Amino acid sequence: MSYITGRRPKLVLFSTRAITPAPGVSQDDFRIYASYRGSRATGFYGILKVVRATDGRLLYPFDGADDIGPFQTSADALGAARRRGDEIVSGDLARPEL
Repeated sequence: MSYITGRRPKLVLFSTRAITPAPGVSQDDFRIYASYRGSRATGFYGILKVVRATDGRLLYPFDGADDIGPFQTSADALGAARRRGDEIVSGDLARPEL
């Protein structure tokens, strides 16, 4: 599993050919992009994107996903985003979403 921090998640276009869903078999099969947004006045919110690298499936964010925050510091928001990413990866390893 790799963490990429400090950058905003970018949209990645994949080939239009059919991709067979392939569940991840280890944490190395996932990419977690964690960052934060906000200020001291509004509070800090975690930003998260989780992608299963084996088939390019976006696991988070999804429609209806709640906000990660608000937190008093950017470090707390970033830590919460990373923990949520770890939870999503663990859940997908246990029960893959195909």
